[in-house]
Amino acid sequence: MAENRGLDLVEISPTANPPVCRVIDYKKFLYELKRKQKEMKAKTAKIIVKEIRLGPNTDDHDFNFKLNHCIKFLKDGAKVKVDVFFKGRSIIYKEQGELILLKFAQSIVDYGKIEQMPRLEGKRMIMIIAPKK
Repeated sequence: MAENRGLDLVEISPTANPPVCRVIDYKKFLYELKRKQKEMKAKTAKIIVKEIRLGPNTDDHDFNFKLNHCIKFLKDGAKVKVDVFFKGRSIIYKEQGELILLKFAQSIVDYGKIEQMPRLEGKRMIMIIAPKK
């Protein structure tokens, strides 16, 4: 039948019992398959990661200012990477940096959840916060 029409016999579902085949133009079938995959890829959500940087001795005003930025980012649906950067000898204040990050996490508990707890990587202590659904 496929040869008479000048088309191709394409196996659609080989695992079905009996296997499902169709008489169609194979090039057109591949084109539509690619188009569907491209459409699905376009619909997937792109994950945006914003970064907020603090110091181990960040003052209350600066802390609140950056907290408001974080809340705005979370409302927009972006993940936020909060880090405390230790310059020079300030690395001795690791506990202070961790306290700042935990205070930050406590302040935004209504808007996001902690995806990764604070951990030290070199001269930075990093925490990742994801928005709540």
